[in-house]
Order: sequence, then C-alpha cells, then structure tokens
Amino acid sequence: MRPRSFLLVCLGNICRSPLAEAALRDAAARAGVAIMVDSAGTGAWHAGDPPDRRAQAVALAHGIDLSGYRARQVEVADYRRFTDILALDRDNLAELRRRAPKDSTARIGLLMDAVPGREGEAVADPYYGDAAGFAVTWADVSAAAEAIVAGLVRERPSRAGGNP
Repeated sequence: MRPRSFLLVCLGNICRSPLAEAALRDAAARAGVAIMVDSAGTGAWHAGDPPDRRAQAVALAHGIDLSGYRARQVEVADYRRFTDILALDRDNLAELRRRAPKDSTARIGLLMDAVPGREGEAVADPYYGDAAGFAVTWADVSAAAEAIVAGLVRERPSRAGGNP
C-alpha cells in the first residue's frame, strides 16, 4: 500500500493552504507519522510568492516558519502524485473535481470533513481581514490536521502482532 500523501488546496496558496500544510506537517511529526504534505492553489496569480505576512506571523506564533514556502498552482500530475487532495472550501473543491483527469488516483475532498461535527464546512478565507482572521484559520486547519493524524495513527498496523 502506498504511503499517504496530502495536497491542501485553496485559491491562491498564500493564506489557508500553506497554514494547513504547516499544521499537518507539525501534527504528523509530533505523532511520528510519516506522510508527504504539500499545498497549492487553484489560481496561479501568486505562484512563486511566499505566504501572506499575516499567515507567516500566526504560524511563527506556533513555532512554525513558513518563510521558505512558495505558492504554486495545482498541476495535473498532482492527481496521481497525492493519495488525498483536500480543498479548503466548496468552490475550490468543485474546481478540483472539474480539473481532475480521467486517470486521477487521488481521493478529492474537503479538509474540514476530517473534523467530526464540522463536515461540509469551509475554512474561512482571512485574506481581506485582519490578523484575527488568520488566528481563526489556524485553529480550523490545526483541528483538521489533528483529526487527520489521529485517523492515520488508528490505521497503523499494530507492531505487537497480537490482539489490542
């Protein structure tokens, strides 16, 4: 079975999805779960840009440096490279599904579906707001990251080889 890999997708890849990438990387590292994580946008206008300074600030407040991240657009190869492509809102989910090639092997879904009781919810786009919006976004993507990693930990085969 191929190791799980996640692509987190928002519109421009400078706010929500880099925060989701950072939160999932951090949660997986703390749990000792080896996964591949990346982020991208459905749009290309920020390609090559670092995350928004407010996104960098909220991540840094949680001990994570995003300064090396660079925005990129979703590519056709991503649909085969990643096991899971998770959109941060319904518009981007619809766009991802529309663009999916016939040979896509990725499961395409909504990030917040991982959080019990938050299924179908979007991660609000903080871009046009103030720093407080980025804190809310961080809380949402962190909750999703923790839920994803908890699920991955439950999926791990037992090392003891016996009954739990």
